[in-house]
Amino acid sequence: MDIPDMQQISDNEAVELCGQLRQRLIQTVSRTGGHLASSLGVVELTVAIHRVFDTEKDRLIFDVGHQCYCHKILTGRDDRMETLRSYGGLSGFPNPDESVHDAFIGGHASNSVSAALGMARARTAAGEDYHVIAVLGDGAMTGGLLYEGLSNAGASKEPIIFILNDNGMSITENVGAVAKNISRQRMRPLYRAWKNTTKNFLEKVPGGGWVYNFLHRIKNAFKYAFLPGSIFEAMGVTYLGPYDGHDVSNLTSLLRYCRKIDGPVLLHVRTVKGKGYEPAEKDPDIFHGVSPFDPETGKLLCQPKPDFSSVFGSELCRLAGEDPKICAITAAMQSGTGLSEFAELYPDRFFDVGIAEGHAATMAAGMAKQGMIPVFAVYSSFLQRSYDMLLHDVAILGFHVIFAVDRAGLVGEDGVTHQGIFDVAFLDSVPGMAVLCPSSFAELRSMLRRAVCDLDGPVAIRYPKGGEDNWSEDRSEGNGVVLREGGDLTLLGYGIQIPALLRTADRLSGDGIEAEVVKLNCISDIDYDLILRSVRKTGRLMVVEECVEMDCVGQRVLSELEQEHVDLSGSALVNLGRDFVTHGSVDILRKKAGLDDDSLYQKARSVCGLE
Repeated sequence: MDIPDMQQISDNEAVELCGQLRQRLIQTVSRTGGHLASSLGVVELTVAIHRVFDTEKDRLIFDVGHQCYCHKILTGRDDRMETLRSYGGLSGFPNPDESVHDAFIGGHASNSVSAALGMARARTAAGEDYHVIAVLGDGAMTGGLLYEGLSNAGASKEPIIFILNDNGMSITENVGAVAKNISRQRMRPLYRAWKNTTKNFLEKVPGGGWVYNFLHRIKNAFKYAFLPGSIFEAMGVTYLGPYDGHDVSNLTSLLRYCRKIDGPVLLHVRTVKGKGYEPAEKDPDIFHGVSPFDPETGKLLCQPKPDFSSVFGSELCRLAGEDPKICAITAAMQSGTGLSEFAELYPDRFFDVGIAEGHAATMAAGMAKQGMIPVFAVYSSFLQRSYDMLLHDVAILGFHVIFAVDRAGLVGEDGVTHQGIFDVAFLDSVPGMAVLCPSSFAELRSMLRRAVCDLDGPVAIRYPKGGEDNWSEDRSEGNGVVLREGGDLTLLGYGIQIPALLRTADRLSGDGIEAEVVKLNCISDIDYDLILRSVRKTGRLMVVEECVEMDCVGQRVLSELEQEHVDLSGSALVNLGRDFVTHGSVDILRKKAGLDDDSLYQKARSVCGLE
């Protein structure tokens, strides 16, 4: 589509452009999948921002980056939107490596205020002149980091514009027209001029300071009684709103006004998630992160299949029916982690803490201390935010908290901020943490029961996004098991990699190589005796893992073998290396990393000296 000069278009042209952008978004995401509902909700807001600011110079941060698709279209990337979230194509989130218009990465919530303040302080220190704008999703307001940033931003007096995109969360009670009218009066230039003149006059009159402070306290009491933004004002941030987030003309005027305020300001706008597309407005949760769909009907092209998340949720419900001490915790991911059924069946034992993973871990520790059995279901990449709490609040006293680590390994299209590839390393560093790795639905059920009923202390169960890989057995007994006997090569792995190792062993058999497949069920208390017996027999080892190389299981195993003076005639560690992993389908990413079937087969032949 043709993008006009954004700072020159009229209000009518802006309204027409918004309609074109909505159609473009629906057209694109229906083919690529992605975060549609949130992007549809900020069309007018994004257009208004680009009418007022130059994001090549001004710094625009999205929190979270689900909302950035229109921004990408308006900043020269429309012709690449069909590559959205595909390997080598556009990222589904803001990415400074992709465009100068993307000021900051935006995959995890609640960090935008801190980043914006850092940019504003850098601007002041360097004596430069540009605006800093942060668009906050209302979900980000549930994260404590945001309030740390707001408190510091208010104290800093740095000019920053925060835009709260409120598409459903009620922050505080307000009284409609009264609140809006007060905000409107505060925006008038005459009001601000009168305020400054009055203050300057009273400061020169004997006793005037006392009079000003008295009037100021009365004004604040009145303001806090009627305005919904008192928490922001208390932090030193000017609050304006709430306003209609779909009135592009008024939004443009508001942003031009905010640009003149000398200090941090928060503009609160109300939007409708999925605005302009009926299926997304009716089911914003489904269209939050949606797979390809029919744009005419909104129906998904591929119907969802059973996955590890749903199996986890069903089994946890079964266990909760047996033990009233079991409870479930989520950090704003009820549906994504398979806990919707639990929330319906056991509402008194279900707790959604919002985007506050650190708080969730510590709350779970408190519940465990008082005799409950908390199960915190969380994506691997988001569990990273709880690391201090894992150590300090859970592990030191050995509390029995179960962490259901969803999306462990490659997650695909969501990309670099969401790949669950670091938990193998950081969970191993937590003393007393048991880390279980199911390879099938049946094993997830067994391991969850084992974690809840049999084990003590902190337990993590890590499982991948999606479903089984043509292997549905339950061989979860013990910390490790030999799945296939062989005398030429030890293939070692865990979790979702096991089916690929079995297929590799089958192919090697055709070459006259009999591979022994060793499966680890627990990667914290590794069964080294089992591995030593196998490797001493085969003399060769290949360890396959879907995680980063640093402190992977393979490194630990090689270290143990060296300490036991075991000589290998061939070895290989196959993993994701030492870098972050970009976006793309899981199949493509595995092939690039050498974790697909063909690559594993060729690598195994090489370890055996055939190539």
